[in-house]
Amino acid sequence: MRVLVTGAGGQVGSRLTTHLRRAGVEVVACTRAELDLADPGAPGRVVAETRPEVIVNCAAITDVDRCEREPDLARAVNAEGPRRLAEAARSVGAHLVQVSTDYVFSGEQRRPYREDDPTGPLSVYGATKLEGERAAAGAGSWAVGRTSWVFGRPGHDFVAWVLGLPTDRVTGVVDDQTSAPTFAGDLARALAELGLGRHQGVFHLAGAGACTRYGFARDILAAARRDAAHLRPITTAELPRPAPRPVFSVLGDHRLATVGIAPLRHYRDALDEYLTEGGAADG
Repeated sequence: MRVLVTGAGGQVGSRLTTHLRRAGVEVVACTRAELDLADPGAPGRVVAETRPEVIVNCAAITDVDRCEREPDLARAVNAEGPRRLAEAARSVGAHLVQVSTDYVFSGEQRRPYREDDPTGPLSVYGATKLEGERAAAGAGSWAVGRTSWVFGRPGHDFVAWVLGLPTDRVTGVVDDQTSAPTFAGDLARALAELGLGRHQGVFHLAGAGACTRYGFARDILAAARRDAAHLRPITTAELPRPAPRPVFSVLGDHRLATVGIAPLRHYRDALDEYLTEGGAADG
């Protein structure tokens, strides 16, 4: 089986590429330089040349505030890109897996969101990713994997940010936004299963457990055996940003069991693996 992975240079795409190759799957791994979703002709051209049986779209503009500042670019990559990939997938009979986000929800409820709960994005990022979800259905054979708060090398993620904070001054971390941190390696495994199994529909692929940003930061430092005295809990209002964030966006993985895919690990267990990989646990 041949799998095309877009966004192969990112946290999730690189992990997915490695996972699939170790499993003996033929992978066409495309970085943004090799397949730029903002280029209208790129998806069709690459798919026609490589003729994959499965496409996993890990490419996106995930900088939420940048999307708010550059909505046209966000729509070109996060919405129009998946639409063109879906058209290309249909032309060769490929199964398309589209990676999406908890930010398609408004955050107004206080129980984990189900796959069939009403959406209501607050930001340009969330709105364009929701458009991308709907566009993916144009492939005919498709799945959407929504995730949240992804961490994992390569790249500069929240874990790396917390570990790099100076300890000689206090840093405020938001304590009124709640979601589920998700390890990129665990997400990649689940995406591979969605693709290789050609499972259909919307699935939630988030780490088990839930916390606030501040709570996650404390967990990170505890796992790295470091003190957290330099952290201070703050409200979202104390850290104004261009894009609004949902205050509660925990994803319930109700549909995974129906297709035989194991739930993702608790984020704390995955965090230990992340730190061991990077040699940060004793830092």
